[in-house]
Amino acid sequence: MLFIYRLLINLIIVISPILILIRIIKNKEDTKRFKEKFCFFSNKRVKGKLIWFHGSSVGEILSIIPLIEKLENERSINSILITSSTLSSSKVLTKFKFKKTIHQFFPIDSNYLTKKFLDYWKPSIAIFIESEIWPNMLINIKKKKIPLILLNARITKKSYKRWKAIPSSSELFKNFDLSLPQNSETKKYLVSLGAKNIKLLGNLKFSEIEFRERKKLTDKQKKFFKSRKLWCASSTHNSEEKICALAHKKLKSKHKKLLTIIIPRHIQRVNDIAKEIEILGLISHKHSSKNNIDKNTDIYLVDTYGDTKTFFEICKTVFLGGSIIPHGGQNPLEAARYGCNILHGPHTKNFTEVYELLKKINLTYKIKNSTQLIKLLNQFLYKNINSDKKANKLKKLGLRVLEKNYAELNLYIKNNEI
Repeated sequence: MLFIYRLLINLIIVISPILILIRIIKNKEDTKRFKEKFCFFSNKRVKGKLIWFHGSSVGEILSIIPLIEKLENERSINSILITSSTLSSSKVLTKFKFKKTIHQFFPIDSNYLTKKFLDYWKPSIAIFIESEIWPNMLINIKKKKIPLILLNARITKKSYKRWKAIPSSSELFKNFDLSLPQNSETKKYLVSLGAKNIKLLGNLKFSEIEFRERKKLTDKQKKFFKSRKLWCASSTHNSEEKICALAHKKLKSKHKKLLTIIIPRHIQRVNDIAKEIEILGLISHKHSSKNNIDKNTDIYLVDTYGDTKTFFEICKTVFLGGSIIPHGGQNPLEAARYGCNILHGPHTKNFTEVYELLKKINLTYKIKNSTQLIKLLNQFLYKNINSDKKANKLKKLGLRVLEKNYAELNLYIKNNEI
């Protein structure tokens, strides 16, 4: 099986110039730093102990930022290397003023390149985040007897079945000296896949910090939103926008100056959504529009990326999409951090444990249909409930998870000197 994998990886290397060129054209690759993926490094290795973290993309990198901040204060650590695969994740790190931490792109997982990477960086310990399992890299890390940790591990039922179908998968998972799953489901799968030394300490994403500057609203926008009674439907999928628009239509007679803000998951659908709203006899306005906002606007359509937090800050009642339809739901943590009361449908299998935890501190409310959505929205719009105290509970939980993971990680680093 390993032979076939290595054959495929070598084939990818042969056609990689074409793939890289396509990605550069699509602005998905750094025009200079892409060479790091072939082990032409942009940074020099600092003398002393180097701790290496690897995560695939933005989400994984953000989840470890609080840990990085703590480890930077450890005198025994000389440098911290973070690798990832995407351009967006490399840009995230430029937002932080780290002294010891540098970023490089993860090399293509060929036997030759992974050996070259390890020979150059000589990490004292390797920490892979969530579900990053790269056969050649893991095998060569163990050959060099470098301690290996799987941090905040996440394995879904779907990915578990894929790994279980591969005969040699258990040998890969045995390479990890310590596995820290983010939930009990992953722990169960790790045991089945042959991982050892498994400790369930909680999901690091609960302790993820706020780092992005929110895009500022114009004075006219601020004045408009301040004059309206607001609720927000975020990360909506096809058919959910209509459900939210119908809810608005039903509630507008009870709540004067009601405004529904809809942030579709895929903004390229916004024109179709606008037409659907018009058919319902409602007035919509697009966030990107240069025109003045009609004072009779019913639905405010956010057709730009990166503005979600701006609206979570001004809306204390949020419906999270992908949950009325059988999509599996969207991550509620961002809205929860802003103290939003979160409404969601029955389909949240992608974030089961997150929703269960938020339910315990009364931040999430499950609805089964449009009738229940209207009923709950009506209650929240009348009461104007602020959940900042509940958000503080989430923050405290996140700090406890962070401290547990940090203590375990730091202890392991100190006990495994190279």
